Amino acid sequence: MSNAAATTEALTNDEQQALRGGSKVDVPALELEHEAVAPEQDGGDAPTTGAVGFGSLAGVDFGVWEMSTGTMFDVEAEEIFVVTAGRGTVVIGPFAGLPAQIVELFPGTLMRLSEGMKTVWTVTETLRKVYVTPGAPGPAGNE
Repeated sequence: MSNAAATTEALTNDEQQALRGGSKVDVPALELEHEAVAPEQDGGDAPTTGAVGFGSLAGVDFGVWEMSTGTMFDVEAEEIFVVTAGRGTVVIGPFAGLPAQIVELFPGTLMRLSEGMKTVWTVTETLRKVYVTPGAPGPAGNE
């Protein structure tokens, strides 16, 4: 079994998804299980997405997300991400007094999305990103 496969197997078990100090993930080799996007998000060409979360650090969650080629509609949460592979565009509708914009996505793109942004993702080469997003508030003392 390859190291990438071993990492993937270990990370599919909910109890082992947390990325612990001193451990690493080979992001390009990580195998993600994809699912079809919801019908109301499908832009007509049946894209799929896959993701794995690696836990929290200082109150933020982080992980890897991927989308196959195609188009999907979304309403965003607060997020910062870095594209690690693939290509596409994200169209952000008018938001908070700003006009609509089209952003090209390619490896190395660092981007922030704000909660409530309406977006259209068009992926021309399977897109993978590492994301960071605010964690859900937990019981006191669990942060």
